[in-house]
Amino acid sequence: MNAPATLTAPRATAPRDCGVRFAAPLLYVGWADHLMFGAPVSLCLSARTPFAALCTQVLPGIFGSHPDFSQVNWDRASWTRAGQPWQPDPGKTLAQNGLTHKDLIEFRTPGLRGIGGSGS
Repeated sequence: MNAPATLTAPRATAPRDCGVRFAAPLLYVGWADHLMFGAPVSLCLSARTPFAALCTQVLPGIFGSHPDFSQVNWDRASWTRAGQPWQPDPGKTLAQNGLTHKDLIEFRTPGLRGIGGSGS
C-alpha cells in the first residue's frame, strides 16, 4: 500500500475563492426546518448591508415562496453562525455583526416547522 501523500511545500497560489476575488463577500444563509430549500443559499452582499435589510429586503426574495415565510417574526428568530448560537444586531451592518466572506448563518423560526410541520 502506498503511503499517504504529504504536503511538503507551502501553497504557491492563493485559493481561487478568497474574498478579494469577489465583488462582495459571499454569505451562506439557511432556514432551519424548511427543507423546501435543500441547502443554504449563497448571497453576494456588500459588507455594508444592514442586517435588518438582509431580513426584510433580501430574504423575502429568496424564501418568500414558502408558505411559512409570511409568518416569520424576525424579533423571535434565533440564529446560528457556523453552527454556534449567535445574536446579530439588526441595526448594524453585516461586517459590524462580524460576518466575513463565506460565513454560514442559519435562522430558526419558532412555531414554523415547514409545510404542515413536515420540515419541508
